[in-house]
Amino acid sequence: MAVLLLSAGAVTAYAQKYENFKVSSYIRAQDVLKMKDKAFLEQTWETVSSQVDLDKMYIETHRDSIVVDEKTLKEVIRFFKSKGLEVGGGITYTISEPNDFQTFSYARQPDREFVKYVAEYTAKFFDDFILDDFFFIDVKNDDEIAAKGDRSWTEYRLELMSKAGKELVVDPAHKVNPKCKVIIKYPNWYDHFHGLGFNLDEEPKYFDGLWTGTETRDPGGNQHLQNYLSYNVIRYFDNIAPGKNGGGWVDAGGINMGVDRYAEQVHLTMLTKTPEIILWNFMQLNNVAINAEHHRKDWQGTGNSFDYDKMMQPKKKGKKTIVPSTLASVSSYTLRQVDGFLGKLGNPVGIASYKPYHSSGEDFLQNYLGMIGLPQDMHPEFLQDQKQILLTQQAAKDPAIMDKIRTQLKNGGDVIVTTGLLKTIKDDLADVCELYCGDLKAIVDDFGRHGKSDREFIIPQVKYFTNDAWEVVSAGRPLRGGVSGYPVLLRNSYSNGTLYVLTIPDDFGNLYDYPEGALNVIRRFMSKGLDMYIEGPSKVALFPYDNRTFVVENFNDTPVSVKVRFNVETSGMENLETGEKVPVETVMEIPAHSYKAFRY
Repeated sequence: MAVLLLSAGAVTAYAQKYENFKVSSYIRAQDVLKMKDKAFLEQTWETVSSQVDLDKMYIETHRDSIVVDEKTLKEVIRFFKSKGLEVGGGITYTISEPNDFQTFSYARQPDREFVKYVAEYTAKFFDDFILDDFFFIDVKNDDEIAAKGDRSWTEYRLELMSKAGKELVVDPAHKVNPKCKVIIKYPNWYDHFHGLGFNLDEEPKYFDGLWTGTETRDPGGNQHLQNYLSYNVIRYFDNIAPGKNGGGWVDAGGINMGVDRYAEQVHLTMLTKTPEIILWNFMQLNNVAINAEHHRKDWQGTGNSFDYDKMMQPKKKGKKTIVPSTLASVSSYTLRQVDGFLGKLGNPVGIASYKPYHSSGEDFLQNYLGMIGLPQDMHPEFLQDQKQILLTQQAAKDPAIMDKIRTQLKNGGDVIVTTGLLKTIKDDLADVCELYCGDLKAIVDDFGRHGKSDREFIIPQVKYFTNDAWEVVSAGRPLRGGVSGYPVLLRNSYSNGTLYVLTIPDDFGNLYDYPEGALNVIRRFMSKGLDMYIEGPSKVALFPYDNRTFVVENFNDTPVSVKVRFNVETSGMENLETGEKVPVETVMEIPAHSYKAFRY
């Protein structure tokens, strides 16, 4: 009876409040319980809804061994439906987040039964629910050690959790409520998933949908996730399960860097053309204040995309005057701004990069490359018939990688391999080009005619036979003045194609120290499959689309000058936000932490 009663809202016509996407939020189980207090529920709703328009609310039934009772759950569902919102459910399968995100032990029968019970309980009330982040396993108790046997932890956990998702969550939920859509939300640390049992190969096949964590927070924090990941990770999951990726998910992490950092995560999520965003969580939208001195950064007031002063101005909503006070206003300002031009963008495109399932090596490197203006399009399969394909060390996971490299080259395409992959498959790669990249290092700061870095850094030394391969970009200390240099971008012809080796510094962040001239050459040689590339400094990203539109974004704390170079014929550009006509050869000035969108 509960299913019929609470699912009745599914036939209601909800008016979407944005043109190009839905905006939702999520309430943790402990906060749902607080909403027994009607005054608390009304007050939080008034604070949040006055500052940001929401389309849907996800209401959690379990987190940290807390199960929301049926009476409270029904009352909270009824409240948000009465406000014109869709409702969905949520589950966090943790025993204790404060205890290093302690998960359930799926080798223990009592834990398995409880996991199943929570899925069945949640399906009674909702026609869709999301598993927040933690459907993995991080415990190594004696039961798990015995169950693992002689397998590696990765092998054991991948099989364990793939079965658990179907047997304990999806199938039981469907049995209780056949209409229920069970969604798994994957976090942002995708390169490490397999080690804890997230199975990107098997799980998207039986879960009804997936969701993407796009929280990059402070890139200097313990995850070291670069800004570009907020865009790139959605694109990867889109390519894994086309049509099943429901949206992106941001939180208040990184607010210590100023509210620009939060706004950046929001609009990068939306640039993927994802259909929905979850602003996690409802209480952050209510509680996280935005008027501290450090929230307004020094670069504000210089024409930035996110205009803090404008966002903080009081606004009329009906007969009320709303004074922005929380994160909800930052969300609203950013979403309304990007909604104004998002519908003009086509489907995202980029440099095809092959990351096989469950692969490791040069972790998260594609995000650093995105930050130096090389648009990324990661796939779990090797794409055929590409003008260029990028292969990092992750590609070594594929035992047939050399056959695929040879085929790509014989078909006239380029293959770009990183030094990490070269070190891993150098003996096999010798059939194409005899190269060596071992443990020898070089300290460099001078890129010759392409400029000089502001600091010294370490790169691996790539060795090759003179006149068999050719250096496109080199670096040394110094490179000029008769001192040795080392390849940064190397090329070698094979059959009808070209093999390139891209040298990756020991610290990926040193890619940002490459001088502008060197980056411009690298971008030109690595963008043959795109309509355009950019010239400018590092920490500037390019987001191209398949309908002759693109976005250029500056992640620097200072303004930058950028020029767009085209590989196709074009008579000019038009700014999608202002309608301004822009000549092709224009050097664009982009303020700090800002973007510009164009049609050409």
